[in-house]
Amino acid sequence: MTQRKGVAVSLRTLVAALGMSLPLLAQEKAPSTDKVDAAVARALKYFVAAQNPAEGWISDTGANRTAMTSLAILAMAATGHQPSEDTPEGQCMKKALAYVLKAENQDPQGFLGGRDGSRMYGHGIATLMLSEMVGMGADAQMDQLLRERCKKAVDLILRSQALPKDARNAGGWRYMPDSRDSDLSATVWQLMALRSAKNAGFDVPKEAIAKAVEYVKRCYKAKRDAQGKPDFSQKSACAYEPGQNPEFAMGAAGLLSLQVCGEYECPEVVGSADWLKEKKIEWHTEWFFYGTYYYAQGMFQRGGEYATHARKLVEDILLPKQNPDGSWQGHHGQERGSGKVYCTAMGVLSLAVKYHFLPIYQR
Repeated sequence: MTQRKGVAVSLRTLVAALGMSLPLLAQEKAPSTDKVDAAVARALKYFVAAQNPAEGWISDTGANRTAMTSLAILAMAATGHQPSEDTPEGQCMKKALAYVLKAENQDPQGFLGGRDGSRMYGHGIATLMLSEMVGMGADAQMDQLLRERCKKAVDLILRSQALPKDARNAGGWRYMPDSRDSDLSATVWQLMALRSAKNAGFDVPKEAIAKAVEYVKRCYKAKRDAQGKPDFSQKSACAYEPGQNPEFAMGAAGLLSLQVCGEYECPEVVGSADWLKEKKIEWHTEWFFYGTYYYAQGMFQRGGEYATHARKLVEDILLPKQNPDGSWQGHHGQERGSGKVYCTAMGVLSLAVKYHFLPIYQR
């Protein structure tokens, strides 16, 4: 996977030298509907317009600035842009990344989700973004800061996982670095960040990823024997916590995170993909944007008819719901309250299976 990271960086360098845009290259290599390109372009213009001109953060609500800005950077990078570009998107990314890298946004222990109130969710998001952007800073100084901030953030994730926890919660994470319980929603962001960091060359013990994978698999809903061995005779998926019933968002999160860790054919992945393929997904589905991001990327990883089915479904739902300013807005209360930057970033990341430039999302 480290070699894959190198290939991705080399591709960006080559394309920049040729004076081409990465989205254009993607369109030529994997033709798709022009409506997706147009929707993504409008969404990126929304990020540029939503950016705070003085400080560089991107958050229409003003809350969770480190996490929201990191999501916007990930979305722009996933469509082929980078902070070294002399374009509105590139300059937006450069200012946004500089904001996240400010010393005051990471506490001395390495926590990126404390000062903006986004907790371990935001920490995992920001760490994933930093690790994906390593080697793609606007200059050498920014690249050095990326590595320093990312290493501290990764180390905090590892220390948090290593805290004593009971058998049910071992291997996972929850709201804060010192939490002694776990849930899948917080865990998948940390696991994705660790996997990305390992790909980027950071020291991430394989045991840490293995323990997190074990936790994700325990969240898979299935009848289990006295030894805890699951029965895979029925289609199912992951739940928010072990023993609970699966639902769309967590089922999709489990699917993607397991595959990112190399578990492409384990029974939990096969069962989750089959369960999700039969799941009725609509605009009004609870946690639509959160789940759709994992669903689109997870089914893309699964490939074949799963990828084709999911991509069409996601495009058919998302494209008509885009606002005139290029943003998306959530339907349900809590997701709606998270703001348009959050929903737009997740929407772009869901559509970005067309481009697949970020190494963590490559199949």
